[in-house]
Amino acid sequence: MAHKELAVALTVIAVAASPASAAAQAPAASPNARYCMRVEAITGSRLESVECWTREEWAAQGVDVDKDWPKEGIRVLEA
Repeated sequence: MAHKELAVALTVIAVAASPASAAAQAPAASPNARYCMRVEAITGSRLESVECWTREEWAAQGVDVDKDWPKEGIRVLEA
């Protein structure tokens, strides 16, 4: 299961560079807060999923929450 989550996290769609989205960032929250973002569908599926991880967990997967939040962000869950 961990491999599946890793594969999903690595397929997060990068935000297209535009002046409107460049200024927006993820909301500030506690270190234990989970940032929920849409991730690209796994090959063979049409359904994209939503993953909720801490900033540290996203960073471990190579995802910059502040960069990807304007396009993929859904909500922040406080612990």
